[in-house]
Amino acid sequence: MLSVRRYSWQTPKNLLVLMTIAMTLAFATWMGALNNFVVEKANFDGSDIGTLQSIREIPGFLAFTAVLVLLILKEQTLAYLSLLFLGLGVSITGFFPSMVGLMLTTLLMSTGFHFYETVKQSLSLQWLSIEEAPKVLGQLIAVGSMTSLTIYGFLWLSQDYLNLNFTEIYVLTGATCIFLSIILAFSFPHFEGVTPQRKNLLLRKRYWLYYALTFMGGARRQIFVVFAGFLMVEKFRYSVADVAALYMINHAFNWFFAEKIGLLIGKFGERNALTFEYIGLICVFAAYAFVSDAKWAAILYILDHLFFSLAIAIKTYFQKIADPADMASTAGIAFTINHIAAVFIPVLFGLVWLVSPTLVFLMGSVLAAVSLLLARNIPENPSPGNEVLLGKVFRVNSDIIP
Repeated sequence: MLSVRRYSWQTPKNLLVLMTIAMTLAFATWMGALNNFVVEKANFDGSDIGTLQSIREIPGFLAFTAVLVLLILKEQTLAYLSLLFLGLGVSITGFFPSMVGLMLTTLLMSTGFHFYETVKQSLSLQWLSIEEAPKVLGQLIAVGSMTSLTIYGFLWLSQDYLNLNFTEIYVLTGATCIFLSIILAFSFPHFEGVTPQRKNLLLRKRYWLYYALTFMGGARRQIFVVFAGFLMVEKFRYSVADVAALYMINHAFNWFFAEKIGLLIGKFGERNALTFEYIGLICVFAAYAFVSDAKWAAILYILDHLFFSLAIAIKTYFQKIADPADMASTAGIAFTINHIAAVFIPVLFGLVWLVSPTLVFLMGSVLAAVSLLLARNIPENPSPGNEVLLGKVFRVNSDIIP
């Protein structure tokens, strides 16, 4: 790895940690207060929240354009700019409590968030070795969870004791994200990966299982992100403080287990880790469909989030089978694939929600079952030329888009 460092703390890993903190400060606030903000201030119903969440996913669908931006900017620079957009979008959210206003601020926030996540995935897989990636990626999740825990504690205090309104909360955390991104830009040198990255769009046929797992992950995630949280507010009447307390417990578990999950993935392999995740999610989604007690719903929510931590295995599976020069271009393609379903599922499932919330979660179980079938096609020791158990019909360098 090529870099110019003046101090021992100026390492790629530390930069990833600090960027994770900056991102989480803003995004966790947006997510933690959103359901209460839209219900209390904008009078949203299930269809409205589904529409807004679909709008939020549009920049994720367009994440493939990040590789085009990299023709002008370096990945590290794009990461800093993305954090600035994220912080700005969150800062102004509270000033626009209407569908149109929230659509516009959400697009700004989401552009920053998704471009940052795209670049972060690419940089992580470039900067981390195959051996250390599962552990460090787990550590980054733990750092994000600890930061989220702090934010949700702040949300709880702000509502019950500090009497802060939504606008003040969003401005404070969004501005902090902006400030941290500027500090990081001037505090760390530019790091180069060992392998120069391709700057063109490409789809490799031999990555088809990775693309399929990524697509299903995007579809499945919407059930948790959009409808599980909305269930807590609409059906069980959770307040902002209640939601914050739930998120605090949620992220406390995640903080404790995330690094251990990364180590387990390294020990037992991606195939077994994803199998365990998807079996768990099938059960959790089915239970969501019929839960009638607020405490049991909270337990399911915590288990749901914990299972999703195992999705690290999709990234480490790709790292093992990929050409090292494909990390940047594939990160953008993968985020676009991940968000194909995410653009339309919140809207369609939001309409289903108006008829039957139970059916929404049962459909989530079906999505998890499809993911389970795909996961079982991962070899015990994936590598270039050994990407799948069934479907080995493509040459190693065969492309769909050259």
